[in-house]
Amino acid sequence: MEMTKISIIPTSNETIIKFEADRFLTNHNSYEFNNIDDAKNSPLAQQLFYLPFVKKVYIASNFIAVERYNIVEWKDVQDEVAEQIENYLSGNGIVVTEDASKPKAAVTVYAESTPNPSVLKFVCNKVLVPNLYEFTSIEEAKPSPLATELFQFPFVKNVYMEKNFISITKFDIIEWEEITLQLREFIKSYVEQGKTILNDDAPKKLNKTEEAIERKFEALDDTSKNIVNILEEYVKPAVASDGGNIEFRSYDDKTKKVEVLLQGACSGCPSSTFTLKNGIENMLREMLNDTSITVNAING
Repeated sequence: MEMTKISIIPTSNETIIKFEADRFLTNHNSYEFNNIDDAKNSPLAQQLFYLPFVKKVYIASNFIAVERYNIVEWKDVQDEVAEQIENYLSGNGIVVTEDASKPKAAVTVYAESTPNPSVLKFVCNKVLVPNLYEFTSIEEAKPSPLATELFQFPFVKNVYMEKNFISITKFDIIEWEEITLQLREFIKSYVEQGKTILNDDAPKKLNKTEEAIERKFEALDDTSKNIVNILEEYVKPAVASDGGNIEFRSYDDKTKKVEVLLQGACSGCPSSTFTLKNGIENMLREMLNDTSITVNAING
């Protein structure tokens, strides 16, 4: 029996708590249940409704959110609920039955150019992955059946996935106009058929659970934490719209050197290494009030 680990994640609404699993629970669908009758297609939700303080249950790809009535505080019961969910899932309990599956919504995928001529961004109208994942070879892509299939195309060099888009880097042997339609139709068909995008254990294996990300952040020194927060707030949204990502790697307090990793469309982009290095460098110097900071950008 494989144990499922549940992490307790507070939300901005104090009556709602997220119980995040280290694997996927549904096939990228989400469900909302308002009472025990409503939950007839979810044995897990029905079990939770036996707790007198449970008002509403929401099940998404890798978490269960529970809204409570005001008769209790979460701090008094959250550990007990997390343990109950953990035991249920570890015993291979059914999350939702097939009857609960929603009718297939129309899937749209469109291609967007990026500042990197070797990279095209394919945007979908539904969330594909809970976090960002980059695969640079078919060997690396084992946790993702979709990425593995994309690498079967001889012109695919790199696959980067984030939320609702996939950035594909091609080899120079072929032009985008020859392959864009083929890739777009392939991704659209794959998502429409409800095929597995990421294996259930991918977040755990690749250290991408919320808990792992939080643990990694908490282990950093204060300056590194500030750098991460600046990148998250001011840099990442802009580069994500271009189909890429910038990830903090390290900060050396003695040399004042910051190392960042360029991913997706940012990686190998003729203009991005210089522009981003200097843009980020100036921003960090100004916001951290330290003119000796330098940034080294490396390609993923």
